[in-house]
Amino acid sequence: MRTIIEPFRIKSVEPIRMTTAAEREGHLREAGYNVFLLHSDDVLIDLLTDSGTAAMSAEQWAAVMRADEAYAGARSWFRFEAAVRDITGLPIVMPTHQGRAAERILFGAVCKPGDVVPNNTHFDTTRANVEAAGARAVDLVIPEGRDPQSRHPFKGNMNVDALRALLEREGAGRVPLVMLTLTNNSAGGQPVSMANVREVASVCRAHGIPLYLDACRFAENAWFIREREEGFADWTPLAIARELFRHADGATMSAKKDGMANIGGFLATRDERLAQRERDVLILTEGFPTYGGLAGRDLDAIATGLYEALDADYLRYRIRATGYLGEKLLAAGVPIVEPPGGHAIYLDAARFLPHIAPRELPGQSLVAELYRVAGVRGVEVGTVMFGGRDPATGLERPSPMELVRLAIPRRVYTQSHIDYVAEAVIEVFERRHALRGMRFTFEAPTLRHFTARFEPLP
Repeated sequence: MRTIIEPFRIKSVEPIRMTTAAEREGHLREAGYNVFLLHSDDVLIDLLTDSGTAAMSAEQWAAVMRADEAYAGARSWFRFEAAVRDITGLPIVMPTHQGRAAERILFGAVCKPGDVVPNNTHFDTTRANVEAAGARAVDLVIPEGRDPQSRHPFKGNMNVDALRALLEREGAGRVPLVMLTLTNNSAGGQPVSMANVREVASVCRAHGIPLYLDACRFAENAWFIREREEGFADWTPLAIARELFRHADGATMSAKKDGMANIGGFLATRDERLAQRERDVLILTEGFPTYGGLAGRDLDAIATGLYEALDADYLRYRIRATGYLGEKLLAAGVPIVEPPGGHAIYLDAARFLPHIAPRELPGQSLVAELYRVAGVRGVEVGTVMFGGRDPATGLERPSPMELVRLAIPRRVYTQSHIDYVAEAVIEVFERRHALRGMRFTFEAPTLRHFTARFEPLP
């Protein structure tokens, strides 16, 4: 296979400030060993998230200049609405400043205390917004999704038998909606098959429950379906995306992922009565329904970016580039979630650092060491993010998996940057036995990973 090349030319560059290991050690101490609290100028390769970190295209920048900044009924709004409707088929579209705002409005409108919201796997803000509405977030990913070494092609799938059992146990009246996250971020950026979407939708229809898609990475999921699922090899990514959304009653999306934009999102639905309640909240908290907390330039950038994310040449490069990093790490014996996901490589911190117990936060230790050694910023997706204190004992409840996510921003880094990341991870892996665990010195009651502080164990 020939070298995968970026299907674009670079027109503008942003300098990276080089730092030393000693400087980075000082930055880590000042940040309480939480890389969220670092200054971005002190980061060499930033893989903290792929959210809002994409490089926009020439067409998107042209759209920014065409934008209409009218408060109500701007041309930019109508272009945005037309793009979302064309791709999703969902008739009612409400822009929001980002995905978590769409989640908050949705769950606030449909959930009440005691309700249950099933998902293949909730990510951090999704879970937090469900719980803020008084409901319980339940993860129903297939067993292979919790096995980092399983090579199942669609490890993001929902366990449909578990969904049926939950509906029988809880009663459909306590389940205001079912969600599917495409791709499944918490389970390693793994895709969901079309067959699974169709089967979940069938169960939902049988019980009169709406199905919503968390569509942040819908384009990447569409590409995996094209490459891995029988019957879709000749479909375009756009056609696959439309088929995915055809089975949904609504969707939330952070356009900071497969919208290829630096800010923005939307909430979409087929339910006009529900939409009216949601618009009331939108106006109160986000802005008028035709801008929803966004400038016209953001609406236009997203309208263009949604189609660019579905370009076959881009998706082929995007998925192959992520796989390239995964293959280099696997060849060196580094344990990762297999097969490589779409937007990120997930290091299996439990196997990477088997001498560090889950309650000693192996993922956080690995994140800190990667930054100290090489200036690479990743994020812990394990006990820090998804654990929590047992209210009776005060002891930490470990997460089912201890992962470190290296999320690759879209159209930002070249192959040499990715080679550097691989070399850094391998260097840390070769001296992994010297790493120690971490403990909290501060933790907030909600979404603690964003602001927590830590110290190394003696």
